[in-house]
Amino acid sequence: MFSDYNEKLAKLVVHYAVGVQKGDKVVVMGSIDSVDLTLSIYTEIIKAGGHLLVMNNEIPNSNEIFFKYASEEQLKYENPIALQMMKTLDKVISIYSATNRKSLANVDPQKLTLTRNANKELQKIMMERTAKGEVNWNLCPYPSPAFAQEANMGTFEYKEFVYKALALDKDDTVGYWKNVEKQHDEIIAILEKGKKYRVVGEDTDISMNIEGRKWMNSCGHRNLPDGEVHSSPHEDSVNGTIRFTYPGIFSGKEIENIWLKFKDGKIIDYDATKGKDLLEKVLESENADRIGEIAVGTNYGITKFTKNMLFDEKMGGTIHFALGSGYPQTGSKNVSNIHWDILKDMKSSESVIYLDDREIYRAGKWLIP
Repeated sequence: MFSDYNEKLAKLVVHYAVGVQKGDKVVVMGSIDSVDLTLSIYTEIIKAGGHLLVMNNEIPNSNEIFFKYASEEQLKYENPIALQMMKTLDKVISIYSATNRKSLANVDPQKLTLTRNANKELQKIMMERTAKGEVNWNLCPYPSPAFAQEANMGTFEYKEFVYKALALDKDDTVGYWKNVEKQHDEIIAILEKGKKYRVVGEDTDISMNIEGRKWMNSCGHRNLPDGEVHSSPHEDSVNGTIRFTYPGIFSGKEIENIWLKFKDGKIIDYDATKGKDLLEKVLESENADRIGEIAVGTNYGITKFTKNMLFDEKMGGTIHFALGSGYPQTGSKNVSNIHWDILKDMKSSESVIYLDDREIYRAGKWLIP
């Protein structure tokens, strides 16, 4: 059962999600355990007439070795080949997989920060070219045992969970995601007419200005699985407090019960019951103390928190904010070396989203259109 996973997902990613065309320059990145999916994707790229620039399947423990032995100079190194490639490629397909989800759990956060700072220009180019429509990218999952363990599922059970989250069980998977796109468009049409966006819930009352900001329709092109609408606030407009009910996962480490207080767009106070020291380190990164993204998850087929944000942020009945970089195509001007999504459950009866003081969402369900 689910033996057609690789073939179905490869076709969905190559032909629908990123739409590889003849002559496109494509990069595929994954992990050694996802080689079978990588090969299926490669097959579809060749059939579509694309040119593969790089097919990189990360060797287990290589990152762990790098952070153990790399000098400060090596941690700060900006790869000129990667920069040049980022300026010329057309499509990027990243396979989200791992053989060990905790391989970087004990790495000094300062080392991780140095490496992220070194890649800041790379991320900036990627975001700018994506905003201009010059690059299409997709992040898709491979149901590895490491992810199954973290989700507290058996390997077979997890593969079934992923299969259904991707809608690969549907007779017409592409048609399903096109219908999601249509439903999102109707919601977005209302959101883009609003000015004041306010979220109220457990230990939460936070508001911000979204006037003139664009909302993005996440319906299977950028991420798979997908299912969210997202935008960004005016950078200096966020005021209030929020408590995130799910752990924030940063570089494989959990930060629990995150509470943030904002004034005029910046975090002025924060707390966490576990991992507060790591939270402090994260917030030291430039512009990581501002919100770059606001989002609402719409995939009600994802019902379980799995500590994998590719799935969790899409969960129906949740919202998430991202600290750090925002997407320029929404109008965000916040630039940072991180983009860190943190999730909050909104299914309780007192959880509400208001648009210009109009209730548009309650207890995990849209009240619009």
